Amino acid sequence: MLSRIQFAANISFHILFPTINIALCWILLFFKVRYNQTQDESWLRVYRFWVRIFALTFAIGVVSGITMSFQFGTNWPGYMETVGNIAGPLLGYEVMTAFFLEASFLSIMLFGMDRVSNRVHTIATVLVSFGTTLSAFWILSLDSWMQTPAGFEMIDGVAHVTSWMEVIFNPSMPYRLMHMLLASGLTSAFLICGISAYRLIKGDNKKSVKQALNFSVTLAAILIPLQIFVGDLHGLNTFKHQPAKVAAMEGVWETATEVPLLLFALPDQEKRENSFEIKVPNMASIILTHDPKGEIKGLNEFIDKHPPVAPVFFSFRIMIGMGVLMLLFSWLATYQFVLKKQYPPWLLKAGIAMTFSGWLATLAGWYVTEIGRQPYLVTGILRTKDAVTTTPPADIALSLTLYLVIYGFLLIAYIRTLFVMANRAVILEESNASLTGKVLVSDASKPVTTNEGVTS
Repeated sequence: MLSRIQFAANISFHILFPTINIALCWILLFFKVRYNQTQDESWLRVYRFWVRIFALTFAIGVVSGITMSFQFGTNWPGYMETVGNIAGPLLGYEVMTAFFLEASFLSIMLFGMDRVSNRVHTIATVLVSFGTTLSAFWILSLDSWMQTPAGFEMIDGVAHVTSWMEVIFNPSMPYRLMHMLLASGLTSAFLICGISAYRLIKGDNKKSVKQALNFSVTLAAILIPLQIFVGDLHGLNTFKHQPAKVAAMEGVWETATEVPLLLFALPDQEKRENSFEIKVPNMASIILTHDPKGEIKGLNEFIDKHPPVAPVFFSFRIMIGMGVLMLLFSWLATYQFVLKKQYPPWLLKAGIAMTFSGWLATLAGWYVTEIGRQPYLVTGILRTKDAVTTTPPADIALSLTLYLVIYGFLLIAYIRTLFVMANRAVILEESNASLTGKVLVSDASKPVTTNEGVTS
């Protein structure tokens, strides 16, 4: 249990940062292309502000990813011993084809705007964006394979590849990849929305801030319906390949037809029943089978082979609840900010409150996915208890405590830094001599004024 908590703490902290950057780099590319097309320096302001946040987020994501990977050896030696022939190469592909691509061109993207041509800088942004997405592709291929393994055979208790195409493009991989990419888009959109709303509340009324805000809420309004659609497809795929996980998500104990959708309940795993149910008749059957009389297998069909019910059940509802809030806010904000050109303080404050809503939804979704796979590390092949270390619990408790303290400090520092950067945005931009891509030189008695009214 301590090893599971430690890995959960590591993956929970780590996933926060790639979830932002997978999409943020593409958003930065959009800002850069808009500047190239229009020569409107407000787009360049947006790019310069958010590329700093991208750099900060990238750095923490890399460091936390490295420490997480060590645990395969320290806490889960049975994992690599059993499926290392598959997990090792996929992790290696991620480093060789994706991370190196990101790292190679990241310096040009961050520091080369005034040192290389505009075309080279834009190409570097494209390559970093592609590398980040490719990194997500390989990691999600491995995670999906652990959920729905395919393309292998077991020889003397060790997995050997029979088809790399089947391993990589396993049954759940396309759905999981699209679901994660859209989640990243929403996480970045709400982060940009929240920080931009904060800057407006603080009186930073520049055109660039409003452009970022309008873009972010429009992006969120477009992506959330797509996420709901893809999420439904992903749920149907999970229903087909991991019925025990779906039974836990829905709180279904007995196999039945005409199964209601539980809006809320209190699952009791000892009594194997729910109490205090709030339900919609037949709706679970309709959603999962598209038939009001459709059958759903209950948890009692999977004795000792289903996940802990309460964490999966409640995490799923947190994810759905956050999705509904995102939908309502993004559509209302699009109407107010984009169509009516109004920025009421109450809506800006709501945007600030939603700044990290993508994190909450993503973490809840990951808990559904990973806890829902239990009691297996690799579904049907390797049980969690068979892969865990024999290291004394006291040693794991010590490392877990250190991880929690350090990660708690870093998370607080990261969030605080974001808002410090927002507070100092005007000063940072005014003091940046290369704001317009060239050195601003003028007579000391004649200040230079940009098209946004900011004097340098």
